[in-house]
Amino acid sequence: MSPRPSTDRLTVAQALVRFLAEQQVERDGVERPFFAGMFGIFGHGNVAGIGQALQQYAGRLRYFQSRNEQAQVHAAAAFARMHNRLRTLACTSSVGPGATNMITAAAGATINRLPVLLLPGDVFATRRVGTVLQQLEVGSSQDLSVNDAFRPVSRYWDRIARPEQLVSAALEAMRVLTSQADTGAVTLALPQDVQAEAYDYPHEFFERRVWHIPRPLPDAAALGRAIELIRRSRRPLIVAGGGVIYSEATRALERFAAAAGIPVAETQAGKGSLRFDHRSSLGALGATGTPGANLVAREADLVLGIGTRYSDFTTASRTAFRHEGVRFVNLNVAEIDAAKHAGLGLVGDARATIETLTEALGGWAVAAEYRAAAARHNQEWDREVTRIYSLGHQPLLSQGEVVGAVNSASGERDVVVCAAGSLPGDLHKLWRTRDPKGYHVEYGYSCMGYEVAGGLGVKMAAPDREVYVMVGDGSWLMMSSELVTAIQEGIKLTVVLIDNHGFASIGGLSGALGSAGFGTEYRYRNADGELAGKHLPVDLAANAESLGACVLRAHNAAELQAALASARGIDRTVVIHVEVDREVRVGSYESWWDVPVAEISEMASVQDARRGYEQAKVLERWYL
Repeated sequence: MSPRPSTDRLTVAQALVRFLAEQQVERDGVERPFFAGMFGIFGHGNVAGIGQALQQYAGRLRYFQSRNEQAQVHAAAAFARMHNRLRTLACTSSVGPGATNMITAAAGATINRLPVLLLPGDVFATRRVGTVLQQLEVGSSQDLSVNDAFRPVSRYWDRIARPEQLVSAALEAMRVLTSQADTGAVTLALPQDVQAEAYDYPHEFFERRVWHIPRPLPDAAALGRAIELIRRSRRPLIVAGGGVIYSEATRALERFAAAAGIPVAETQAGKGSLRFDHRSSLGALGATGTPGANLVAREADLVLGIGTRYSDFTTASRTAFRHEGVRFVNLNVAEIDAAKHAGLGLVGDARATIETLTEALGGWAVAAEYRAAAARHNQEWDREVTRIYSLGHQPLLSQGEVVGAVNSASGERDVVVCAAGSLPGDLHKLWRTRDPKGYHVEYGYSCMGYEVAGGLGVKMAAPDREVYVMVGDGSWLMMSSELVTAIQEGIKLTVVLIDNHGFASIGGLSGALGSAGFGTEYRYRNADGELAGKHLPVDLAANAESLGACVLRAHNAAELQAALASARGIDRTVVIHVEVDREVRVGSYESWWDVPVAEISEMASVQDARRGYEQAKVLERWYL
């Protein structure tokens, strides 16, 4: 028998595809392939490199055709989130506009700490051919291309200028992608000539490689101090963030909350950490929060943040926690988040640490009246949700009623997907979560256009679940292209398309700031030059139908309920179009958000809003 060759001669693109196909991750003894495939749109910058390699190795790494480069990254990020960051997809584009189209979604992935691998084509490394089509010319350097714009929104960035550089770059890319603390978008810029160049790669580069995901515990001394702070507290509050769900710590949190009686409030990413009807669940916290969560937060003397990065909405622009001596204990796998608000940092895995805290606290628990108050807040809020669900507004439904209809029609394990506009705030407050993965709202970046692409990624990750994409007309018009991809792949989505003739979220915010919704409705321009004429005759349902979806129109509550029931029995993507009254909004509850109002204005409404702003802003504070 002849000895196995020590090298494999392959192009850079072929070597990269072979390498990606062999990467595995393991946590808690379960191994799985890290890459489920690659999205791509081909152009001159990648068709002969990555494109050829994907075709050659189709049996090792599946190719998915997308319609928009930004959308394919959204889908990959949604897929990764649904898999708790243990799996993802790669995304390839051509050079130039194909590459820069991915930047927005790369920012979203990095901000949301979700692993995605981006493989944009790049200009010729030899520099002999130029100026290449779609090439940026910079007088100060020949070492810049548009791909350098990925640097600030990538957790790792590299340009493969020589074939042998791929080995170290690919390993570094995997280190970052599989890191629970440092993950995000990883960009490997691939010059189109280098993609097609051959090199003798070490055979070991293509062997099966397993990346282990540990469950580290915090420093023992810090853990001891945290236990003492919890024991001394009288009104503690847990803030559950996305890290609870990513670390699969929901059951551990449920046991901890039940044993200690500490109430739990949830961030957008952490919604689903507890079932909506758990006695300790206060629901949503912050600017889009419930009254119970915000009232308890106001008086909390200790805040135990678990897997949260304390976004501005979560802290209500640092007005949520008002107790004079409030202290923070922050349990997070990322040191940057564990150190926030001058808190006692517990750097470690959420599930393992919660289990340790539960055991260490023994029989300690909050006072019975404090535990009972949390349960009372839960019940009162549930009654308010029921009221909003059944508002009976005429002649058009309210958005809250639509949320209620979808929630009622969905099953225990079904998933709702959303991202931008007024819907995320309403969903954060109103959606009755029953499963840790049943709520998927992208609100770290709140990127308009994420919804349909995100729904595609969620369904690819969880084909056994019904996926309900809730999207407003503003986001739909920005990006609905991946509806075609879902239809092509035979992937069933139920899209609830809510039409309120414009940007209702910012319209409401504009009104609150004294600007009366200026520039936020879809209207004709009048003779006086103002955009204040009749509504534009846009038929979004017809648009969806033209893309191949089965379309159902609902004009009232009964028709919406019937459409949702019918959609469950349809085996292809369904779009349910419903018009709502944009002026019937779900209120804010005991909270505020800092959006500066013009200090000087000739408009009386703006002057009034400024006075209210100045009164509210005095509640902002440092946590030192």
